[in-house]
Amino acid sequence: MMHTDNNTDNAHIIRLRPHHLLCTQGYSGKGYSDDFVSGMSAITDRLRNEPDIEIEITFSSDNICSACPSKLGEGLCADDDKVLRYDAAVRDILKLKEKRYSYHELIRRLDEYLNGCEDDKRLRSICGDCNWYPVSACSQNIREQKYVL
Repeated sequence: MMHTDNNTDNAHIIRLRPHHLLCTQGYSGKGYSDDFVSGMSAITDRLRNEPDIEIEITFSSDNICSACPSKLGEGLCADDDKVLRYDAAVRDILKLKEKRYSYHELIRRLDEYLNGCEDDKRLRSICGDCNWYPVSACSQNIREQKYVL
């Protein structure tokens, strides 16, 4: 796993909470609001198309949360019970710490874990009760490794 300690411009680093590694693969242009969709589209476009992109893992609010109507404050979500459970599952699977990583390396490792069984059982065990799970392309994109470079 790639980790860098250099001080590159933080304005270009995308901060992600662990479970958003899943959301960035399943995202298909739907969202809570126009502002959210605009921000999420810009973030996922960069993540999916920049092969060497690094992210900074955070265990709190991230760049995706910024336009989410469920965000009640920094590090506080209306759906904290689910969000924190999703984050903990992905954090534990990938043994994540709050630091910088290669996005595509994390996605490869996460997809390897999730596709290590016959169906989407592992993915459903992490976030199957998410409101977006039945209406997004999460399972399909991950099973087909659509965004794995």
